Amino acid sequence: MDGLIVYGSKYGTTRRYAEELSRLTGLSAIPCGEFHRLAEGSILVYLGALYAGGVLGLKQTMKVLSLREGQRLIVATVGLADPGEPQNRAHILVSLKRQMSPELFSQAIFFHLRGGIDYAVLSPRHRAMMAAMCFSLRSKPARQRSGEDQALLETYGKQVDFTDFSALVPIADEILRG
Repeated sequence: MDGLIVYGSKYGTTRRYAEELSRLTGLSAIPCGEFHRLAEGSILVYLGALYAGGVLGLKQTMKVLSLREGQRLIVATVGLADPGEPQNRAHILVSLKRQMSPELFSQAIFFHLRGGIDYAVLSPRHRAMMAAMCFSLRSKPARQRSGEDQALLETYGKQVDFTDFSALVPIADEILRG
């Protein structure tokens, strides 16, 4: 199969998912900064980390992408929020729509993976954003917090990793079915 896995990762979780998906499918995996174009008859798989309403590197990658007949696009997001929650998936799709052309968005197949966070290695900007989010959540009455809100507060400042390589199996199956 002729295709490529492109990923946008800042702290390494998305890169680890991309490398494992590469192992499962035989497709090469490269960072989004190295992507220039997609060869004919190919599949492009984009894995991107979710950050404050955006998917790392997705917009830049989609700018240089135009799918030809027979080419497929799979987009998988990696984030801290549980993608099993419908409201989280809805927020992710809104973010994806903002970063992709309507044509590419309508042609893409989407998957959502759970990542992790290690506050010890966060950039000052990301650390400040998480502190502000937790401050906002603490000001909410406890009965109005979602389970996810509560989990974020309980794990604030710690290292948590929800990486689950078995969640790559449906993506690998979709890649290999073509």
